[in-house]
Amino acid sequence: MNDNSHSRQLALIGAGYWGRNLARNFNQLGALHSICDSNEQILASYGPEYSGVQKRLDLAEVLADPQITRVAIAAPAALHYELAKAALEAGKDVFVEKPLALEAQEGAELVALAQKQKRILMVGHLLQYHPCIQKIREKVADGTLGQLFYITSNRLNLGKIRREENALWSFAPHDISVILALVGAQVPEQVRCTGEAYLTRGTADTTLTTLRFANGVRAHIYVSWLNPFKEQKLTVVGSKAMAVFDDTKPWAEKLVFHQNYLTWQDGRIPMPAGSKGEPLVVPEGEPLLQECAHFLDCCDTRSQPRTGGEEGVRVLQVLQAAHLHAHSGLIGIAVVHFNNTRVRM
Repeated sequence: MNDNSHSRQLALIGAGYWGRNLARNFNQLGALHSICDSNEQILASYGPEYSGVQKRLDLAEVLADPQITRVAIAAPAALHYELAKAALEAGKDVFVEKPLALEAQEGAELVALAQKQKRILMVGHLLQYHPCIQKIREKVADGTLGQLFYITSNRLNLGKIRREENALWSFAPHDISVILALVGAQVPEQVRCTGEAYLTRGTADTTLTTLRFANGVRAHIYVSWLNPFKEQKLTVVGSKAMAVFDDTKPWAEKLVFHQNYLTWQDGRIPMPAGSKGEPLVVPEGEPLLQECAHFLDCCDTRSQPRTGGEEGVRVLQVLQAAHLHAHSGLIGIAVVHFNNTRVRM
């Protein structure tokens, strides 16, 4: 991937904690035209490597600039819908950090607006752009893992503790996005979630979400920022092999495959084979750089992103269902419509 391979047509909206990472990558790709934030100190903190990038306080000025044809939004989640809508209405292609919105219906409105305006809409589900996750998707698609049985994902750490959104909405979107992709872009028929708020009233610090799909696959997602150690591990179990992605390991050890993990006694009694997993090394690459490059390429070619708006809405459906079950004990989710097409969980 070559640096400076794109013209400077992109404005970053929200230049703080995560926006700084987006700025670095879009600037490296030669695409960053402007950085927009309401905080002058944040804008002033950008060093000489951004000397050719405009620093702006006025969002309306950015959206009215004809030299800016695409925007990336890294503002607080509560502002995603409002900002994405304004950018789409201004005729810009839009990249939105997760989540796409806070309501699935709002996400569906953004999808419809993007289609009407003939604009690209992409959600920053970063994990889908990790080379190890892409390799697992390949192995699922080519049958190496056999029939999928279940998927587990643990995303644990001590911090960053938030007050404006709970651990489910902060940590789980990436994992939900990957799981939905692995099972074929279908949504689960059942969602259950339990969680608890220990540090801030009404804001869950830890949640456990379970999903059941129509094809029999089950998944669970455990997220917490109140854990003594860091763990970012995805395990995918199939009838022929198991894949384990541990993002805390060195690159050469991140992805391990366990093939032929069972033997069958008398042809009917499953017995562990005791075989050790084998690391599968994939070409190293920064997921965020690949994600940013993918958005720019989609804008250039007018092709649909891997994590486009409709994919973002499916993730929102699962998040809302989990939130509903955690707070009321109900199981199920509302139906969301994409242009007369019924999408049901």
